[in-house]
Amino acid sequence: MSDSSSIPRHIAIIMDGNGRWAKERGLPRRAGHRAGAESVRECVEACKELGVEYLTLYAFSSENWNRPAAEVTALMALLERFLEEKADELMKQDVKLQAIGHLDRLPDRTRAKLNAAIERTAQNGSLTLVLALSYGSREELVEAARSLATDAAAGKIDPADIDGDLFASRLYTAGIPDPDLLIRTSGELRVSNFLLWQISYAEIVIFKKFWPDFHQADLFEAAKEYARRHRRFGAL
Repeated sequence: MSDSSSIPRHIAIIMDGNGRWAKERGLPRRAGHRAGAESVRECVEACKELGVEYLTLYAFSSENWNRPAAEVTALMALLERFLEEKADELMKQDVKLQAIGHLDRLPDRTRAKLNAAIERTAQNGSLTLVLALSYGSREELVEAARSLATDAAAGKIDPADIDGDLFASRLYTAGIPDPDLLIRTSGELRVSNFLLWQISYAEIVIFKKFWPDFHQADLFEAAKEYARRHRRFGAL
């Protein structure tokens, strides 16, 4: 994969299967989430080695708020722990942290730690790690449409000037290139309300294994599969 054109600039991952991984082992769901955090570390290192510029992880969906309160609390605690323990590592690896989603819904303590990590890593540049937190793509699309409609009603923009680029500029991911490669673990064949606009032309690779069993070698294999494909973007 020495040809840079064969390397995805942006990889997005639906990290699925933590709970089922834990259930198979007779462990509480939080054990699966903890194990999954190690897979995150491995993927960051693999992306660094490949030269990937952006890695977006579906860490907590807007629908996840409907899970049992104890599990949500455990997930927020795990996120805080990740931010605390990995901040030095992100700095050492020159990784910039960003986040997308309804971040205002996060607990104050969690949001404060997230903002601190984002600010600390803001000047890093070799890889941008984007955490999708309290994120739902349909909600994102509705908010973008509402923003454009509000500006049009106020006379700030002409509706005739609204095109794909302008619409994309109102999404949470404004300024971030669309994913080239979407990876999903656990074998499920759906995109689960994740980056619906942005993955329109992404190549998709599905792994049957659960997220805690996803390692560097798997990301390398997904990148190799991406390199084997011919991206036509609707053309012949």
